[in-house]
Amino acid sequence: MPHGLPRKIRIAFILQMVMASLAIVVAFYVVATLFKYSFIQTTLQEEAQHYWQLHEASTVQPPPNTYNLRGYLVEAGYSSLSLPENLRTLQPGFHDLEDAGQLVWVDRRPAGTLYLVFLRSQATRVELWFAVLPAMLALFAIYGATWLTYQSSKRLVSPVAWLARQVARWDPRRPDIAALAPERLPADVQGEARQLAGALHALGERVEAQLARERNFTRDASHELRTPLTVIRVASDMALGEDGLPPRVGRSLQRIQRAGRDLEAVVDAFLILAREPDVSPQSEWFEVCEVVHEEAESARAVLGDKPVTLEVECRAEPRLFASPRVLHVVLGNLLRNACSYTDRGQVRVTVEADRVVVSDTGIGMSSEALGRAFDPFYRATPERPQGLGLGLSIVRRLCERFGWQIQLESTLDAGTTATVFFDAVVQDADAIAPQAVPLRP
Repeated sequence: MPHGLPRKIRIAFILQMVMASLAIVVAFYVVATLFKYSFIQTTLQEEAQHYWQLHEASTVQPPPNTYNLRGYLVEAGYSSLSLPENLRTLQPGFHDLEDAGQLVWVDRRPAGTLYLVFLRSQATRVELWFAVLPAMLALFAIYGATWLTYQSSKRLVSPVAWLARQVARWDPRRPDIAALAPERLPADVQGEARQLAGALHALGERVEAQLARERNFTRDASHELRTPLTVIRVASDMALGEDGLPPRVGRSLQRIQRAGRDLEAVVDAFLILAREPDVSPQSEWFEVCEVVHEEAESARAVLGDKPVTLEVECRAEPRLFASPRVLHVVLGNLLRNACSYTDRGQVRVTVEADRVVVSDTGIGMSSEALGRAFDPFYRATPERPQGLGLGLSIVRRLCERFGWQIQLESTLDAGTTATVFFDAVVQDADAIAPQAVPLRP
């Protein structure tokens, strides 16, 4: 985990140390400046005050002359030529002579002018002891406390980081939940981290059981549902082959056949949606126009006696490498919707090289209804009894599963147009992805 919790904690502590270092440096600069311009200046003023008190008591009192301090006195009426040259032009007050390395206080009284000189080298040494050294000690103390806090935090979050790495390596289809079993947890995984590991282990077991049930269901349903449907289809074929069959019974058997084919297609489509995406469905080459004509024939039964015509126009004869029953479900839902919501006019199916277009002159949909048309259980006209609002949702999921695109255009009270787009280029006839090409002459 390049951006995991340990890394974030490490970055946070590094930033904390950098900010503390900057704060110490700024504080040192401020202390050094205050020391030079406040502490030393105040010290020189007090020395000057003390000297003038001694001078009042005895006029022969010599100026201060110590290891850190040099004093010069120019009595009133005398020339300043006896002073060092760099001090002669100084006015009363504090002066910082960087070139000479001196800090000078000039104090003028009626008795004369006193010059007190403090060496910068001595001031730097005092700064070192009273400013730099405490700042360095404080900085090292902050570094030490930060390092100890970081090590303690690292030990606290390491079980969570280990747990996150274990979960990140899980395969959603086959999660390795055994690594989180209580007996296999590291010794440092304790407290809340162990509780979290136990909860994830229990969740993983439930997910694994759920996946197993789903795989078993799709396998068993694929076999058990097809068997009775095959029996219905074969029995209806045999019954239609009988001589002297009454027309009414023949029409009923044909409806049973169509319903059986529709149910087989729906079962196949649902099983494809239930399988994992990397499991390729059974595919074959088939004629799109044949599927369109079969579904159009079934859709005419939905029209009944309504004054609506259903027309099919094949402008091209594309082929698809996919599951033909899936296309049966997609076109069947689109045609049933078109026939159910069209009270007069026509329903038209147009087949082109890379698409199938289903248009009608029905009631249409508003812009709000069109935006929610693919939502499960959504019905633009609840007062109509047809369907549960799942057809278009199933169509979209099937198209996404096979790499097709579904597009809806509708105008209220004018009609709806549904277009299913295919890929018109086939590079490999054995490819799994469904694609469409025109038939060669």
